[in-house]
Amino acid sequence: MPARRLPYSLHALTPAAPLATFRLAFGLLVLASVVRFWAKGWIAELYLQPKFFFSYYGFEWIKPLGPYTYGLFAVCGVCALLVALGYWYRTAAAGLFLSFTYIELMDKSTYLNHYYFVSLVALLLVVLPVGRYFSLDAHRHPSRWRNQVPRWTVDALRLLMGIVYVYAGLAKLNSDWLIHAMPLRIWLPAKNDLPLIGPLLGQVWVAYAFSWFGAFYDLTVPFFLLWRRTRAWAYATVVVFHVLTAVLFPIGMFPYVMMVAALIFFPAEWHERVLQQLRRLFGQAPSFPRPAAPLVYRPAVRRLLLLGLGAFFLVQLLVPFRYLLYPHELFWTEEGYRFSWRVMLMEKMGQVQFKVVDGQTKQARLVNNYEHLSVLQEKMMSTQPDMLVQFAHYLHDYYARQGMHAPQVYADAYVSLNGRLGKAFIDPTVDLARIRDDWRPKSWILPFDDEITGL
Repeated sequence: MPARRLPYSLHALTPAAPLATFRLAFGLLVLASVVRFWAKGWIAELYLQPKFFFSYYGFEWIKPLGPYTYGLFAVCGVCALLVALGYWYRTAAAGLFLSFTYIELMDKSTYLNHYYFVSLVALLLVVLPVGRYFSLDAHRHPSRWRNQVPRWTVDALRLLMGIVYVYAGLAKLNSDWLIHAMPLRIWLPAKNDLPLIGPLLGQVWVAYAFSWFGAFYDLTVPFFLLWRRTRAWAYATVVVFHVLTAVLFPIGMFPYVMMVAALIFFPAEWHERVLQQLRRLFGQAPSFPRPAAPLVYRPAVRRLLLLGLGAFFLVQLLVPFRYLLYPHELFWTEEGYRFSWRVMLMEKMGQVQFKVVDGQTKQARLVNNYEHLSVLQEKMMSTQPDMLVQFAHYLHDYYARQGMHAPQVYADAYVSLNGRLGKAFIDPTVDLARIRDDWRPKSWILPFDDEITGL
């Protein structure tokens, strides 16, 4: 876009309906996720029963709140409902971002890409004017009602969706995914008992078809959704793709989050028709065209918002490439793996045996991991070096309290990646209790001695 057109584009207006429907759908979906999490007993299982929690670097102070963790989830659910209704909107959006992100940061072993996505969207909703239209706030305070908003407020949500999809597609451009159809050649045959499609899932060509189509889909679907002529077909593909993902793989609410979020690409007229149907559903008279009431920010406020959004998206564009700062195979070391939209790219299984040695008597004890960790925590820790270090520090402190002198913690860890034979993962002679968990390359991870080419 020529530079002279940029100021015009920043002043362009668009109907506010897309923001309203996005707010409503997103809030209700997060509320449903909280209710589902509570109903399945996962709050107690994941945040009350374990004795130890894996914190994120720099956020070690964030811990589960004991029985008050239920209150934290309740706050999150209430804030999600208020966001959907557009009531006390700005406060509710901030509460949703803070409570959901706190939940996400309580234990690294529960990390999922869609949790990260929800936190990012919630942060955007704090600053975007999504409570100005079709909201209880606008109903109670008509002076807040606006039916037109700056176009960049809608484009910000579309850009985030585009980043998620395109980066997920770029991550699939590697030899394991495209040349060897891994890990789908492992996962799909396990679902051969499904009706209709089950017998096909054991065929190798199906794994290749899924792999190649998955990469093509992620790389192109945002652009097809932007183009009017292909939008309907692209969204139908979104639905089919994510329904299949939900059927084949247990990844929680992520498919539904993406199906709902992709609606932001539809034109304002479509969103307005949806809102009219909702008005009829709740017994309200249909809304007739009203004079334009644009939301116009003061120059200083607009400049601050655009600078903040620019910084936000710059971080989103750069963070997924931080793995380039590390010298070894990303899938093996996972240094720079999180927060990079690498969705379901590997089948990684591990087993680890910790040994704690008394620094004075040299007496050694083998550790039963399950005396300290949940099944999920043990599974996730066994293949992730930073979590191995964190647990080693916990074991050092635990056995020191038991009277052991200057405990030393060693680990024999074996990992299998994408169907390869298991091999030693870390140096068993390194005292992990003396290793600092930080962002520096981990020299004590043993070489992968294989090659996965690509991004």
